[in-house]
Amino acid sequence: MGEEKLAGYIVDCENPQVNRFADEYIRLLKQYYCVGGMPEAVARFVEYRDYAQVREIQLSIINQYEGDFGKHINPNELPRIRMVWHSLPMQLAKENKKFFFGQVKKGARMRDFEAAIQWLVDAGLIYKVNKVTKPAVPLKSYVDMTAFKLFLIDTGLMCAMSELDIESVIIGNDLFTEFKGGLTEQYVLQELIVGQRYHPYYFSGEKSTYETDLLIQKGKSIVPIEIKSEENLRSKSLKVFCDKYKPADAIRFSLAGYRKQDWMRNVPLWAVEGYK
Repeated sequence: MGEEKLAGYIVDCENPQVNRFADEYIRLLKQYYCVGGMPEAVARFVEYRDYAQVREIQLSIINQYEGDFGKHINPNELPRIRMVWHSLPMQLAKENKKFFFGQVKKGARMRDFEAAIQWLVDAGLIYKVNKVTKPAVPLKSYVDMTAFKLFLIDTGLMCAMSELDIESVIIGNDLFTEFKGGLTEQYVLQELIVGQRYHPYYFSGEKSTYETDLLIQKGKSIVPIEIKSEENLRSKSLKVFCDKYKPADAIRFSLAGYRKQDWMRNVPLWAVEGYK
């Protein structure tokens, strides 16, 4: 987008310029939510700055994906894959983003859709974030295979599949409120896993009294992550986690500027790359 200096600053999330140019970063972040990272969509937006053209490309990509389902899938499994695929926007719009089979089909159980979900994961079309039963090293040893969240591979495709009004995202219209959390979590997840740097999980406390949005393992440390779509800096769940498990590092991603506190760091959403 011709913003080489701004791109350079966020290599380090502690760079003072990351806070100084917050307004510009927020504007560009909202653009990215809508355009995403699919190469053809990006190239078209860079050239024409036209969201309508971008949306056409995104819908074409989605149609191509869906057309490929029938070419590579057992016909008996095809309806289940389509149901999971089309349920993703609805699943991410919920406050609790754990995948709920009853929203795919009334009375559905995990065994009915397990193969369909795995096919979409293996095809590289969705990300699966499992719950862990204990926030300890190695996280992979504590995976709960029955509880997970599903995300698409791209924010722009998610906006298109959800028929999300682009103006609502760019201007911050109230119509965007209910989906804002899911889209922001989708974005952070993409940033963390690019290059296979991290394998994120999530964790719920006893009786689900609190939940960490994501957990990552950095060497011998477990890092809890809370994701806020706005400047709201209340971190009740993250604080409960930190008080109980005393992690060496804790992160909150939000629209507020970079700041370091005794027990956690707030990293701007536009500087997730700089945190990594």
